[in-house]
Amino acid sequence: MLDKKFDEFVQIVRRLRKECPWDREQTNDSIKSATIEEAYEVVESIDNKDYQELRNELGDLLLHVVFHTIIAEEENHFTLQDVIDSIQSKLIRRHPHVFGTTEVSGSEEVKKNWEAIKLSEGRTSVLEGVPQHLPALQRAYRLQEKAAKVGFDWEKIEDVWDKVLEEIEEMHEAKIESEKSTPKKISNADYEKLEEEFGDVFFALVNYARFLHINPENALRKTNRKFIKRFSYVEQKIAELGKKINESNLAEMDNFWEESKRLKE
Repeated sequence: MLDKKFDEFVQIVRRLRKECPWDREQTNDSIKSATIEEAYEVVESIDNKDYQELRNELGDLLLHVVFHTIIAEEENHFTLQDVIDSIQSKLIRRHPHVFGTTEVSGSEEVKKNWEAIKLSEGRTSVLEGVPQHLPALQRAYRLQEKAAKVGFDWEKIEDVWDKVLEEIEEMHEAKIESEKSTPKKISNADYEKLEEEFGDVFFALVNYARFLHINPENALRKTNRKFIKRFSYVEQKIAELGKKINESNLAEMDNFWEESKRLKE
C-alpha cells in the first residue's frame, strides 16, 4: 500500500512539473533555499512537540526530495531509483554490526566505525561532509565531534572549562588593548582581533557543551524562544499601560521582564 501511495505522490509531482508554469520554471538552484527553510520548519515542529505540524512539514520536505530528483532526472544526472539505491547501499555499508559480522560495544564504537568507513570510501579528511552553510554553532559542534571520533579530543571536562576561561580572558585583553590604541574608534586590525577572540570563546563553549552532551544550536534556539516569550510579555504590559514600547524606559521594561521570569514557563 505504501509503495502505491508513494508512486501516486511521485506522479503528482511529475504532473506539476509538466503542467504548472511555476513548477516548470524551477531548478535545483532556485528552490534550494526553500529546501533549507522546510528543514528548519521540521525542526521547529519538533521543538514545539507539534506532531500534527511535524507530519505536514515532513511531507513538505519529502516534496522537495522528490522535486529535486525529478529535475535531476530531466537533466540526465540521476533518477529517483538511483537516490533510493544510494542511501540503501550506504546504510548497509556503514552498519556492518547490523548487516555484517562486526561486533560493537555500544553507540560510541558505532560512531567511530562510521567515520572509519567513510575514510575507506575515499574521503581524505574526517572533516569532509560537514556542510559549509550549517549554522556556525552547529558546524563547530559537528567539526569537533568528528575530530573527537578519531581521538583528537580533550581528556577531561575540567580542562575544557579552563580553556573557556582562558579564551574569555584573551577576548577581554584584546578589548582592553583596542581601547588603548583607538579610544574613540576601533581600528580594523583591532576589530579583526576582537572578532577572532570572540570566535574562540564560542568554539571553546561549544566544546564544553559537547562534553555535557548538549547540542549548542538546540540550547541557543531554546534560549531565543524564551527571550521572545519574555520580551513579548514586556511589550504586552507596556501596551496595557497605553504606551508603545519605544515610549517606555529601561527601569519600567526591566520590571516587567523580572515579572515575566516569575511566570510559569
